[in-house]
Amino acid sequence: MTSEITLFVNPTAGRGRGAHAAQPAASAFRAAGFSVTTVLGEDAADALRRARAAVASGTGALIAVGGDGMVNLALQAVAGTRTPLGVVAVGTGNDFARTLGLPVRDPAAAGRLAAEALSGGVMRDVDLGRVGERWFGTVLASGFDSRVNDRGNRMRWPRGRFKYDAAMLVELAGLKAIPYKVSFDDGPLETVEATLIAVGNGTSYGGGMRMCAGAELDDGLFDVTVVGACSRTELIKVFPRVYRGTHLSHRVVTVHRVRKVQLEAADVTGYADGEPLGALPLTAECVPGAVRVLGR
Repeated sequence: MTSEITLFVNPTAGRGRGAHAAQPAASAFRAAGFSVTTVLGEDAADALRRARAAVASGTGALIAVGGDGMVNLALQAVAGTRTPLGVVAVGTGNDFARTLGLPVRDPAAAGRLAAEALSGGVMRDVDLGRVGERWFGTVLASGFDSRVNDRGNRMRWPRGRFKYDAAMLVELAGLKAIPYKVSFDDGPLETVEATLIAVGNGTSYGGGMRMCAGAELDDGLFDVTVVGACSRTELIKVFPRVYRGTHLSHRVVTVHRVRKVQLEAADVTGYADGEPLGALPLTAECVPGAVRVLGR
């Protein structure tokens, strides 16, 4: 094992926490005897190119410092390789780290844990979702939740989390069921009227919304949560239960455990790990053991 590791840093994550988090994370690795190279990049494409170059050159580990967006970018570099991925979660949502039970918004603790794991060979092979050539670690969202994302991304005011709260209120006002066509494990396309369909490799998105609460990262399967047609009043009532995962017992919710899912619907964008994948139709496949992660 090489003693050189690469910090893959988003300096703007968590309103600037990414830049501040890099130093304690680097200190933890240096204290454990590793040499540290930092990769920033001029933009996402340049950062990914540099991360892939580090993996190709044999870096001992790629350590994503930031939020779920940065982890998603790092996955594009390490998926399908044996280069371990470490996570120093300092973003807004941090759902990949939450699902793995890693420290959140504590870069010193996250750095120490990753350094100790790398020194001791404590690694875990986990599944990833794949859509075409794009990988994701947590949840692929489509429907009401992705439309909230779409609208929030277009809004200039308000800022921060309040922007998405405002976007949700606007989308609620026009709520109506979406006619999907869905295929599970290459079966026939079925027509489903749904509020949203979430494809879970991990359990949560949006900073702890446990939409796919039963999902496991190492079972080779997605948990596909289908929230059927429901009224605004019913959705508002059930929504708080998503944070506990107890919404899965609601009468309009069904869960399918599958290796592959195809989703079709008009005017719906797919988002994975909070990042836009593009308009449906999309086909997602669960790839067992696609990435090796450092930690518990």
